[in-house]
Amino acid sequence: MKKDINTPQVSNVFVAVVKEYNKEFQCEDWNAYILNTKDVAIEMVLIVSKGYDEDKGIETAILRHKIDKLPANSFAKIELIQNEVLKLTNIFNVTFFENNKMLDKKYIFKKGTIKEGNLRQIPMLNKRGILIK
Repeated sequence: MKKDINTPQVSNVFVAVVKEYNKEFQCEDWNAYILNTKDVAIEMVLIVSKGYDEDKGIETAILRHKIDKLPANSFAKIELIQNEVLKLTNIFNVTFFENNKMLDKKYIFKKGTIKEGNLRQIPMLNKRGILIK
């Protein structure tokens, strides 16, 4: 039965969308990051992302990313998010292994929520020298 299936909950793994200055192109970019705040590494991290707007029938291409190993208390850049995609609902499906157990979580950024007014500090990123506006 469905009630007998043990589905472990994902904790201390996050997806953040960060506005940061791009020195090369001298502009502000929005980038998605995955953060592992666990005390153990996670492995074979698979991230599938997509943007969509059901009302307008708009859908982006599906992007897939793989990170072999994300050490404990670390982060990795997933992708640049173009300004046009910020107007859409953005989904990041994250699947990974922790201690030989597969875990999965969906992170949803509803349309209109990725904006200046919703920014807050992320200490892990600031400590590593990422310039966040």
